Amino acid sequence: MLAAPLWAADAGEDDRPVTATLGGRLHLDFADFDNDGRGTPNKDDTEIRRAWVDVSGRFFVVDYKLEADFSGDRVEAKDVFVSRSFGDAGKLTVGQFKQFFSLDDRTSSNYGTFLERGNAGTTLAPLYRLGASWQAAHGDTTWAASAYSLESIDAWQVKGRAAGGRATWAPGATAGDVLHLGLSLAHERYDTPGANGVPGLKIRPRPAGHLSDNSRLTLVDFSAGRDTDVNKWSLEYAQVRGPLSWQGEFSGATFDDGSQRGKVLAGYGLVSWFVTGESRVYDRKTGRFGRVKDFQHKAGAVEVALRYDQMRGDQHLIGQPDLRDAQTQAWTLGGNWYMRENLRFMLNLIESRNRDRLAAANLDRTRAVTGRLQFDF
Repeated sequence: MLAAPLWAADAGEDDRPVTATLGGRLHLDFADFDNDGRGTPNKDDTEIRRAWVDVSGRFFVVDYKLEADFSGDRVEAKDVFVSRSFGDAGKLTVGQFKQFFSLDDRTSSNYGTFLERGNAGTTLAPLYRLGASWQAAHGDTTWAASAYSLESIDAWQVKGRAAGGRATWAPGATAGDVLHLGLSLAHERYDTPGANGVPGLKIRPRPAGHLSDNSRLTLVDFSAGRDTDVNKWSLEYAQVRGPLSWQGEFSGATFDDGSQRGKVLAGYGLVSWFVTGESRVYDRKTGRFGRVKDFQHKAGAVEVALRYDQMRGDQHLIGQPDLRDAQTQAWTLGGNWYMRENLRFMLNLIESRNRDRLAAANLDRTRAVTGRLQFDF
């Protein structure tokens, strides 16, 4: 994000500066649906999707960040952490922060190609959790590992513990010429999901955007109150060649509560083209995409993109046939107008389908037009 300094102590010869910088983002979304006759139709709507404000800087020997989202009925904490860099050895972070899982999820919502991340990024990625991490970057590689609670500041009812990490490799990456490969792994242990006031553990993607709640399909449901082990992984691939780029991930998770088991597999592929000649910007230090810069025209940059995204889940009692086998898939055609580096209008056309594979029946088909005006500072 772009940021403006609020204040800074004049340290002089002191090596313990104190600084504070204000930042934030505002995302205004809308959705218009063309529903079929199956199930409850989605309603056309608008929303303030994100209204984030953060303060970050340095306090003596540590860096810090305090970030919150004011878009909902209550304020929700995002990044709330302190960190300390140890030179080439890496950086230690303690507090609440987004965990290290997948290229799609690690790329900021300010810089994503589409309004929504893929199904794996919205349902499998651990998102913001309390924990501690170590991350480092050396040459063409990055790696990060963390131990974290399944609780967050705002979702303390979720109990459990986990560990995960991510490694990336981008040999010789330069502006407009990038090959990215990555691997993410995580193991999570949920305590009694669905019992004693603990929320259930379900994978329920929104196939036609954030406002398509009525098109959600339950792929797995582990809410019987038994401790559940979850293993997650994601394989990452992306390339940038001038104004063209393409990207894909293959992700999955297995679930086991001692009585039943489940599996989720997800994959997406996208291709992007900057009509005006710019390139997607890659950050070698974090192994993710960043802000588009250096516009070729005064009117800004224009990008068009296409993505196919699918996710399948099955679940069964141990030693028994499947109780559940379902699949969701979606095509998304996107267009982005970058008016300024920090000001963008996005438009997505989505066609999604849900299918019950056990019954060999289509459950839902939804078309949607979704859009966003976004500004960050």
